[in-house]
Amino acid sequence: MAEIIRMPRLSDTMEEGNIVAWLKKEGDPVKTGDILAEVETDKATMELESYFNGVLLYIGVPSGPVAVDGIIAIIGKEGEEYKHLLSEQKAVPAPVISKSTETPEVTNEAPAPSVVAETQKVETPAEAVSDKLKASPLAKSVASQAGVSLDQIQGSGDHGRIIKKDVENYIVNKPAASTQVSATTQVSIQQPTAFQYGDVPVSQMRKTIARRLGESKFTAPHFYLTLEINMDNAVASRNAINATAPVKISFNDFVVKASAAALRKHPAINASWFGDKITYHKDINIGVAVAVEDGLLVPVVNNADQKSMSYINQEVKELAGKAKTKKLTPQEMQGNTFTISNLGMFDIEEFTAIINPPDACILAVGSIIKKPVVKNDEIVIGNMMKVTLSCDHRVVDGATGAQFLQTLKAMLENPVLMMV
Repeated sequence: MAEIIRMPRLSDTMEEGNIVAWLKKEGDPVKTGDILAEVETDKATMELESYFNGVLLYIGVPSGPVAVDGIIAIIGKEGEEYKHLLSEQKAVPAPVISKSTETPEVTNEAPAPSVVAETQKVETPAEAVSDKLKASPLAKSVASQAGVSLDQIQGSGDHGRIIKKDVENYIVNKPAASTQVSATTQVSIQQPTAFQYGDVPVSQMRKTIARRLGESKFTAPHFYLTLEINMDNAVASRNAINATAPVKISFNDFVVKASAAALRKHPAINASWFGDKITYHKDINIGVAVAVEDGLLVPVVNNADQKSMSYINQEVKELAGKAKTKKLTPQEMQGNTFTISNLGMFDIEEFTAIINPPDACILAVGSIIKKPVVKNDEIVIGNMMKVTLSCDHRVVDGATGAQFLQTLKAMLENPVLMMV
């Protein structure tokens, strides 16, 4: 029996996927595990794998956007009749999406194909040389980032087509002598490219940012609370820890840990608005905003209140690294109950952030600035940091937000309180 392949929902924010390229064509034999297509989501570019053996009978959308659960392909036996499967719903290359958070009921069809997260496609001048070769866009991207020429790689795909796995295998097994050349090439690729003026197509990530934050800003009634925190003790504690510990702690680690501890004492902040109900979360899962080349990703530190600062440091570094290379899995970007956006490394003293739905609050963290402060009736130089809490007034009231900030301030000014 022919099987329908639909566009899977690869994250809780995904409403459509963009078909970048098909690696199989109609009539091609397909076996389980074969890569069918490359799909750009709001988070990364994915490789869509087949669950079935058979023949690719039908491609619904050769390229472009497809709504989640839209038909993108049909696999079956050679010559099998499949058009009756399209009578109820045809592939729709337009993002007409239901607002429901539930997955539509599916009958007489296969589970969603498995996907493997990959780095987003990056065009480089080096690709022009390799365009004559048969290679998937992801293979070109991986080769470009590694400084590898596709001319050196033997393809294992259909008709000798080079796929991602071929490039990865070559990189792992390539001679050591080529390391210097690769390193040099990689440096040149990482240099900033010329800015592209004029009209630029909107990426799936940018569409998602526009939609979600637009809905948040104009639907959730925001209010803002700003507090200045004396970070002298945090600075001293960090210096003492980093002088002996193998893991070097950042101030952001202090903020994540202190926020998690404060959320445990103020559970009304660790909440989400769902229209007809407010959910107060038992788990404290903190999203950490990470700037990437073409947008913003928010990987999540789960159960942050139960983790040490050194553990948080390592996890945030790993997640941020994956975010910048577009290797985050959907699971690593789901389940946040509170979000932190830190622009202190850019010398931003103070700013307000838009709430990351469905969270009730987001904390905007500024830089630590030395300034005169009054201490014991004397003017001294203090390390001061401003934080601003953006709150959804449907969930959180002013006094509740202020109490949370007071606890956060106390913990950062006396870091030992985070351990209690």
